Amino acid sequence: MSATTADQAELAKFDRPGADWWNPDGPFCTLHDINPARLDYIERQVGGLDGKRVLDIGCGGGLLAEAMAERGARVTAIDLAETALAAAREHATARGLDIDYRLQDAAALAAEAPAAFTVVTCLELLEHVPEPDAPIAAAATLVAPGGWVIFSTLNRTPRAFFGAIVAAEYLFGLLPRGTHDYARFIRPSELAAAARTHGLEPVDVTGLCYDPWRRRARLARDVSINYLLCCRRPPAA
Repeated sequence: MSATTADQAELAKFDRPGADWWNPDGPFCTLHDINPARLDYIERQVGGLDGKRVLDIGCGGGLLAEAMAERGARVTAIDLAETALAAAREHATARGLDIDYRLQDAAALAAEAPAAFTVVTCLELLEHVPEPDAPIAAAATLVAPGGWVIFSTLNRTPRAFFGAIVAAEYLFGLLPRGTHDYARFIRPSELAAAARTHGLEPVDVTGLCYDPWRRRARLARDVSINYLLCCRRPPAA
């Protein structure tokens, strides 16, 4: 995604100050709730984060970036939302975390630093961009041979429509109304095919199930709503 192809209406949904991003009961409460499960999945797939050079594409206010830095990763995190990035920088500085936050799109960074990262994460972003192939291609370029790329997004199923839109946005009020557009949800087979097109090898797909009553998430076999896809770039010959 580039600054010119980004959906400005989508950017506006996430370009929020730190009071919104870092309030566990605020508009991004579900990201707080699912972050531990996402982090566990990433660590499990890549064999731990300590010492690894990691890029987080679409970092928002820095929830995942901070969690990975706390696990010992050397984190670079990029986004096109200026207010959200300012919140991320401020929060990381207050906690003494050294995270390289950049107002930069993934394609520009890919041209500048190809194969620079051991792990690339792109979570809860693809369903918010008009051309999801662009960040997929950039992630494939940015990861080093033998490294991992991890995506997460929403499946295009009736259950996802009900769970992520009807329930989360209208019944429980966990997300602001209009957060998601069902037409932009992506089936695992579609995401895996796009990853292969750009030279990545899908190695695992795992569901992320969310309990709105207990506000907890867990990894599961059920990929009908939210799922994570782990890919590897083949090692250099």
